[in-house]
Amino acid sequence: MSYIIAIGAYLVLLMIYGLIIAHKKVKTTDDMMTGGHKIPFIILVGSLLATWCGGGGITGSAGVVYTGGPWVGALTFAAPPIGIILLYFIAGKVRKSNKVTVPEIMGARYGTAASIISALCVMLAYVGVLATQLKAAANIVVLLCSSSGVEISHGTALAICTVIVVIITVCGGLVSVAYSDAVSALLMIGGFFLAIPFLIGVANSQGATLPPEKMTITGGMSGWELLGYFLPSLALMLGDQNMLQRFASAKNSDEAKKSNIGMFIGEIMVIASIVAVATQAAKLYPTLDTPSNVIFQVAVDYLPLVFGALVMCACMAFIVTTADSYLLSSATNLTNDIYVKYINKNATDHQKMTVLRATIVVFSVIAVALTLYFPTVLQLQMTAYTMYGAAITPAILFALFSKKVTPAGGMAGIIVGGAMTIVWTLLGTPYGIQCAIVAVPASVVAILVVSALTGGHADEAHSLETLYK
Repeated sequence: MSYIIAIGAYLVLLMIYGLIIAHKKVKTTDDMMTGGHKIPFIILVGSLLATWCGGGGITGSAGVVYTGGPWVGALTFAAPPIGIILLYFIAGKVRKSNKVTVPEIMGARYGTAASIISALCVMLAYVGVLATQLKAAANIVVLLCSSSGVEISHGTALAICTVIVVIITVCGGLVSVAYSDAVSALLMIGGFFLAIPFLIGVANSQGATLPPEKMTITGGMSGWELLGYFLPSLALMLGDQNMLQRFASAKNSDEAKKSNIGMFIGEIMVIASIVAVATQAAKLYPTLDTPSNVIFQVAVDYLPLVFGALVMCACMAFIVTTADSYLLSSATNLTNDIYVKYINKNATDHQKMTVLRATIVVFSVIAVALTLYFPTVLQLQMTAYTMYGAAITPAILFALFSKKVTPAGGMAGIIVGGAMTIVWTLLGTPYGIQCAIVAVPASVVAILVVSALTGGHADEAHSLETLYK
């Protein structure tokens, strides 16, 4: 019961803090979507970190570490740091373009149709990522209630977590999200690092060691499996609108680049802490029915109450901050890239705010429905990541850096990447090859081939130079 009270108190305080900040700083839809391009550096760093480090990391990816061992964890978790290094060169470009969303960039380089289709792909992928977070949050609530002798259904836990995320997002937009993210990022890093010495001490006192198979580089997994965990995360990171939207909220391109460096340092600390905690848990639990719950389980079973509660609050912080970020981004896409541009071009700020908030609620309901379709957090996580990484990332990178990519080429990449993700998933990942391994290269090939075939039909209105004017 103490854990439930601690998490409940944390979430209430987080909501109050977000509402106070929002009351002071949110006046327009621009404030909701970009923070008025005035988000301070330290807040921006915290928001970037907390947004990326979500329920997928502490459930699905932590489960991979538990199953395969620390070396497998290091290999699969290598994608985000690599992506962040590459993002350094992307951040300034995004801020320089003065575009808020991915579909805006797509539209500037590839035309109206590309803008609409990419918006739909982003929304689909992000609602999937949101579903991942909600499912992970519900798992925490069910586990804690069960350990306290309180019975609660997964559906009830899911409803509670969804309402909390919606309140934070609806009321404050990016300002509320960014400031609550920064607080949660500090809690995440502090909570996990304080837990590690305790868990090492417990494991040593019990003489617990890792099984030999979990000490190998591959942990018994094939190269295809490892690549299937690595590639979706890398692809999502490089084109993630949440990252791009926060770069757009920076005061200028230099601030955007510096925030990326801060995120890199923080991400290394988070990865190290997750791998360390999951590794110690693998020593203490030779077998575990639900590997995705490994961090929650070890916190409840082996940590002193104060530190266990801190870790559980940190876990919930991971999840809530990522959930509200992806929810806001998907709602921003529908409002900014569909409603304002094609439905009501003369929409007042009040109308835009109403649509944005209504969309947040609707997308939350859809996300809840998705949690019922995918049996595990990891499955849902990889599918959502791949949808984005295949349909969006190749096209957005070509849009920002390539002079030779054509509107037809960009459109081809978006369609092929998205369609391949859906088809490969519905086929049940044939031959055991993860979807990203097929879909991402297919998107790149489509862009290159179609751009080469249509290179003689260059459109100056959609040139690279025009994007940065």
